[in-house]
Amino acid sequence: MLNTAAREKLFESPEMKAQYAIEYPDYVPGPEAVQKLKSLFQDIKVTIVLGTWCSDCRRQVPRLYKVLDEAGFLAEQITLIFVDESKKASGGLTDHLNIDKVPTFIFTENGKEIGRITESPLVTLESDMIEILTK
Repeated sequence: MLNTAAREKLFESPEMKAQYAIEYPDYVPGPEAVQKLKSLFQDIKVTIVLGTWCSDCRRQVPRLYKVLDEAGFLAEQITLIFVDESKKASGGLTDHLNIDKVPTFIFTENGKEIGRITESPLVTLESDMIEILTK
């Protein structure tokens, strides 16, 4: 799995599928934060760089999807890039992204990076996202 893909590609990894089935339903984003995010998502895109072999990815990626889903973020605004253990993707997809840890969630507006969450959030995913999107 070394390419860009839709969310369904996550489930091709048995470990990711099993952890997603736990993390996604169990994660409860703060309702106030979700409401705030709904108003901040205009013109925003998210690039998710992950390795299904990584325990942080198996924990944080389903949680991120939960926040995005609850805030009404559109699937076509998400780019999912799978990397190998050297954090490289086929076709040089991550060469320009400066990835040193996974997962890395990169937020862009009008094609320009405005912030990222690397490995784990500082507070919560939703509060870190609000911080990034309101800078």
